Order: sequence, then structure tokens, then C-alpha cells
Amino acid sequence: ILTTLKPFGSVSVESKMNNKAGSFFWNLRQFSTLVSTSRTMRLCCLGLCKPKIVHSNWNILNNFHNRMQSTDIIRYLFQDAFIFKSDVGFQTKGISTLTALRIERLLYAKRLFFDSKQSLVPVDKSDDELKKVNLNHEVSNEDVLTKETKPNRISSRKLSEECNSLSDVLDAFSKAPTFPSSNYFTAMWTIAKRLSDDQKRFEKRLMFSHPAFNQLCEHMMREAKIMQYKYLLFSLHAIVKLGIPQNTILVQTLLRVTQERINECDEICLSVLSTVLEAMEPCKNVHVLRTGFRILVDQQVWKIEDVFTLQVVMKYIGKDAPIALKRKLEMKALRELDRFSVLNSQHMFEVLAAMNHRSLILLDECSKVVLDNIHGCPLRIMINILQSCKDLQYHNLDLFKGLADYVAATFDIWKFRKVLFILILFENLGFRPVGLMDLFMKRIVEDPESLNMKNILSILHTYSSLNHVYKCQNKEQFVEVMASALTGYLHTISSENLLDAVYSFCLMNYFPLAPFNQLLQKDIISELLTSDDMKNAYKLHTLDTCLKLDDTVFLKDIALSLPQLPRELPSSHTNAKVAEVLSRLLGGEGHFSKDVHLPHNYHIDFEIRMDTNRNQVLPLSDVDTTSATDIQRVAVLCVSRSAYCLGSSHPRGFLAMKMRHLNAMGFHVILVNNWEMDKLEMEDAVTFLKTKIYSVEALPVAAVNVQSTQ
Repeated sequence: ILTTLKPFGSVSVESKMNNKAGSFFWNLRQFSTLVSTSRTMRLCCLGLCKPKIVHSNWNILNNFHNRMQSTDIIRYLFQDAFIFKSDVGFQTKGISTLTALRIERLLYAKRLFFDSKQSLVPVDKSDDELKKVNLNHEVSNEDVLTKETKPNRISSRKLSEECNSLSDVLDAFSKAPTFPSSNYFTAMWTIAKRLSDDQKRFEKRLMFSHPAFNQLCEHMMREAKIMQYKYLLFSLHAIVKLGIPQNTILVQTLLRVTQERINECDEICLSVLSTVLEAMEPCKNVHVLRTGFRILVDQQVWKIEDVFTLQVVMKYIGKDAPIALKRKLEMKALRELDRFSVLNSQHMFEVLAAMNHRSLILLDECSKVVLDNIHGCPLRIMINILQSCKDLQYHNLDLFKGLADYVAATFDIWKFRKVLFILILFENLGFRPVGLMDLFMKRIVEDPESLNMKNILSILHTYSSLNHVYKCQNKEQFVEVMASALTGYLHTISSENLLDAVYSFCLMNYFPLAPFNQLLQKDIISELLTSDDMKNAYKLHTLDTCLKLDDTVFLKDIALSLPQLPRELPSSHTNAKVAEVLSRLLGGEGHFSKDVHLPHNYHIDFEIRMDTNRNQVLPLSDVDTTSATDIQRVAVLCVSRSAYCLGSSHPRGFLAMKMRHLNAMGFHVILVNNWEMDKLEMEDAVTFLKTKIYSVEALPVAAVNVQSTQ
């Protein structure tokens, strides 16, 4: 329906009549040829809706409908013509008292009607008699509309309150259309927001099939150029949200008119227009409108007074907006910091994430306000803040601790799933809230019935990733409860979800028999390997390594046939500096190995051979002649910041498992933090690694060796 919306057919008639129709006499003669002498004509809403003709004991000529539609009749007869009122004038036979008022154009703000009492009865009179009509341009103080015929203008708010469905709004429109038509679209969108998804789909189907819907769309297109700009934007937003296809003539026409009138955009319209652009899919007209919007914002940014409007504009300006415009908006926000409310400060995180602009000054200042007003902070706000921090890579340890401590302090009032969602967001940020995670573990142990399959997978992933069960008091109870809950879903769980759960147990160094036995079936392994997801192969290799290196008594004899994985690439920049430090410290490159690949697809950056007491470094040439029992292998791992939990030296799940497996292979593991090594001068770096490699008893001897090599 909407893809075939066309402009009114009366346009061509109007363009012709603008040049032809010029006098009252011509109009009256045409009128007399179309209607009988015993009828009365009433116009419902000139220019606003399709006019209706009310008949009073009279019939239209047989060829009336074929000659002209009702809309064209009104435009045809009264274009550049006269409007009559029965106030003053003269009385002639068959013609009621009339006063003529000439208008140049019919505006929607002036709704024109003919009351049933004001009848026009065509009679056979000569032109001389008709010339007696007073043609002076008299402007009456009274409104053109009479109380009996003027329809009550209804707001979108009143419509949404009185109507219960989208069809009710269309029914109200068909009975008594009023200007502007945007009120009807806005009311329908307001009602649609109150409905469930199923109800919304059903109501939209009824809306598209309603007989008045096309007429409303036509009115919207007709009124677009004359209604207030904000109403145009309100209607465009409602139309898009109601699901009217964007490639229809209606939507594209409104987009073009919005472009043409963009200079009428004030502060309120800026806010609405930014919301409209966010709701629309990319197309040529949207791109042009967005470009004009950004130019307008660039010109008017310093004139924006309302903080909320500023934030809405910033939020929807687009991630691909010019960096100069983003910085200008940032400067404007910094100027308004003193006027920020608590809600503005909370909302600023989401705004900056939406425009992909990491302003540390704004984030730091807003973080202070959030922490000072943390009590009573809604869950939705906390979720938006944490998600925005992840998107912006903004790691404010004080902010995270404050949020976690608040949830822990009010733990009893939070629902199970809400606390879990907060923990998932903390895990995404790499932050380990120890107190909150302990409380949540305790609740799980006390109430395992609250677990479902989705919760089990999320909890296992969160706790294994953050390595929280490491040395925790409730570890055994916790993992047993989780394994028991998972076992209850083995008959319905998918292969990939089962692999995720078992992988999490591997990171926690716990191996429940039932889930492992089901996963290790040949058909399930084959199904996982045939998928295109390489993560499945990595997780299966981890599982195979755990079966061989960890304490898995009941699963030792199981062997998996897995494809070879690509080797891990070392960090060349950091490794080069560490290699130079080791060369100075140990007396040359002959005392250590670089980029060592081990069984089970493990890789270490450097390997050093030492005596069992770690007092002396053995040259690589002497290793073959030394008994293996007299050698201590040392693995030096260059570790990035993301391998630890945020703000601590607590290793995350994979690093903890790798260290555990290297220990099982006979290595002493030394962790070198990349970001710390980059900051150190060469002498300080040598001292740092010396304390890491040598035992405490061997440090004085090592210091002498270092001096002798320099």
C-alpha cells in the first residue's frame, strides 16, 4: 500500500485553475451545472481531509463522480475564489444573504466550512443581478469557522489516552480529521509502546489494512511543508518506529521536506532530529540529512542551553562524525559541567560510548559524581556505565570498586539474575570484585535450585575466567554444586554449551566425571571439530592437555585425535628488551633459549637452565652432560596487563592454568610484566630480573657475576 502512495491527483487541476479561475461568477456558473437547485453542500475540512458532501433530499448528477472527485471539486470551485458568510449583504430571490471574502490561498490553519444553514442554491439569474453581490474585501472580527461546524483540535496525548489501539486512532481520524496529522502518528506510536510484541505485530497488521490509513498518509504528505517543523520531526520519528517501510514515498517525502526546512531547526528540534536519524536505516536521503544535521550542530553547538539536549545530540551525532566536531561537543560539555545533575553525570558514560569519544576529563569528573551518589543507583544505570566503560576501554578502579561495594552492601535486596548480570559485566572488564563474588558463591551453595542452564554457563565462565575459586574457602562446595546442576541438564544441553562448561571446569582444575564422559564421546567430538569455529579446537586441545597433565585419575587413559593448531606468536618488541637484559645478566645469549615451543601447544618466551637450588645458571652447552635431576628449568613468560585481573597481580584463568601445567612439566615460572619492563631503564631492568631468577640465597653471588660481566 505504502509503496504506491502518490501525491494528490488534484495537483494538476490546481495548477491549471490557478491561471483560469479568477472570478466568482465563473465559479458560480460551474457550480450550478453540477448540483441541483434543491441541495445543500457542506465542506468538512478544506485542505485537511478528503471533503465529504452531505446530501439533503437531492441527488448528484449521474456523471458527477466520473467528471470529478470530491477533493478536486472543492479545489476546482474555490481555488482563488470567495468564502461566504451569511452576515450582511442583500436578499435576492433564491439566494441567501452573503458576504464574500477573497483569499489568495487556502491555509490549513484556517479550516473552512459551509454550515447546513448557509445554503447555496443556484438559480437562473442574469449576470446583472448577480453583480449586486457585495464584492468588497471585508475582514470580519469573527472567526471564519462557526461553533457548530468547527472540529475540536485534539492533541496526540489526548488521543493516546482515549484510544486503546492503533485502529482506534485511525477511526478517530476518519470521523473528524484535524490539523496536524502528526498527532495521529505520534498517538499511534505512544500506544504501540504500551503493547507487548505480539500485540504490536497484530495491531500493525490492522493499521496497514485500515481504510483510513492511506488517507492519513496522504494528509501527512500534504501537510509536511506547512506544519511546524517539530511536528514534522515527531511524525517522521513515529512513522519509522511504527515500522512503515523506509523506501516508501511517504517516508522519502518527509525526509526531503525535512532536508529543505532544516534551517528552521531550533534546540528542541535538534534533539528530535538526532533521535530520528538514529532510528533510520542508511540511505541517500538519510545520509544527506545527517550531513546537514552535523553542519547545523557545528554552527549551533555554543547556543545549546539545555544539558539534556546537548547529551542527546552528542549521543546520536554518530561514531563516524568528524573528530573536530566531537571535540567541540566535548568542550561544550566541559563548560556545562557545573550544571550537570546526577542523572546527567550518569548518562554521560553512555553518551561518550555512543559517539566513540574517550574523554578522560569528562569520565573522571562524572565518575566522582556517580560515586558520591551511588546509593539508590538503579540497575539499568549501573549496567550502562559498566558497558560504556568496556566500550571506551576506560578502567577506573575506584569506580568499579565503588559499584561492587554498593551491590555487596545491599546484596539481600538484589535478585539472583541481576547480581549475575553485574558480575558478567565486571568479568568483561577484567575486574574481580572479591567480596561480591564470595557472597554470590555462598548464595549458590545455599540455594542451588535457582540455577538454570543459562545461569550455570554464565557463572562457570565468570568464575573460571577471573580465577576466583583459587584458594577460596567454599571452592569444593561451589564446584560440586555447579557440577551437580550441570549434570541435571546433560540430556538437553548442546555440544558447544557442554564444551564451554567443561572448559570452564578445566580452568578451575576440577573434572566432574559425568559431563566429561558425555563430551568425550566420538560423535560429539566429531560434531565439534566439523564446525568452522576454531575456538572449539582450542578448547578441545586444552581439555586434552588437562587430561594428561592434571590429576585426572579416572580419565587418564582417554586419548583424543585432534588437528594441529597454529603456533603462538611472541611479542617481538618486549621480548627484544628482555633478551638484552638477560644477555647482560647471564653473560651472553648462550645461557638462555628464546621462543621455546613445548608439547601440548604451549609456548614460553625464554628458557633458562639452572641448578636445583637456582644458585647458578648453566650454559646451554653443558646441559647435555648434566643429569636431568640436577637441572631446574626456568620459564620466563612476558605477560600483558590483560592476563591479570584489573588492578591486581591475580592471574586470570588461562594464565593460572598455563602456570599450573608448566609446573607439572618441571618448570619454575617467572612472570615479566610487559608494561613494567617498558618503563624501566636498563640497569633497573637487570636488577628486577635478577631478583626474579635467582633464589634469595644466591642474590649476593649473582650480583658479583653481574658486575664481572659489565
